[in-house]
Amino acid sequence: MDVFLDTFLNPAVLAKYAPAILEGAVVTVILSVLIVLSGIALGTALACLRAYRVRPVSALIVVYADILRALPPLVLILLFFFGLPNVGVTLSASLVLYVVLTLVLAAFAEEIVWAGITATPKGQWEAARSTGLGFTQALGHVVLPQAVRMVIPPLTNRAIAITKMTALGMVIGVPDILGQATTAQSFSANASPLTLAAAAYLVLFLPFVIASRWLEARFSGPGG
Repeated sequence: MDVFLDTFLNPAVLAKYAPAILEGAVVTVILSVLIVLSGIALGTALACLRAYRVRPVSALIVVYADILRALPPLVLILLFFFGLPNVGVTLSASLVLYVVLTLVLAAFAEEIVWAGITATPKGQWEAARSTGLGFTQALGHVVLPQAVRMVIPPLTNRAIAITKMTALGMVIGVPDILGQATTAQSFSANASPLTLAAAAYLVLFLPFVIASRWLEARFSGPGG
């Protein structure tokens, strides 16, 4: 037990590297918020654009969504970080992580919101158009709010899954929670910083997991 405690919960190591983990937590929170806001906004915009059913545009959106959902985010992160400089585009590690995860979340969000739009009863479209609303007005004021309401649970779950992928930034040097923890673990030759990182992830993401479970129950029930 003493060896276990010294390895994973060494008080001196925890105290020394707690400030660095806290700095990493701030980076993780900022990146997560930006990724969620940007990814959901872009995905919703693409789903709305697809609703116009312009074949070439819809085809491009489908191809984009399929490719981004199929490729592992880590592959995209490495491709952007190490590949773009070869064509004269250099992005910081944090910006690469933000761009890649935003694009990935947007691909999933587009499919989720699109499913909500197509699941909206046709009568809602017809009722909106009968009042004199144009297609764009009917989509924005009548159909989209209903679609978003229906897909809040899966959209929330996907957003949580993507934000946890900020940990992948470790491989390109993003100073997030895991990046700071692995650096501290290397310097201290002790696993306690990783334990601290796990605790930080729990504190940050467990409330959102619980909230997503509540949302799923709330919007999946009768009259939800």
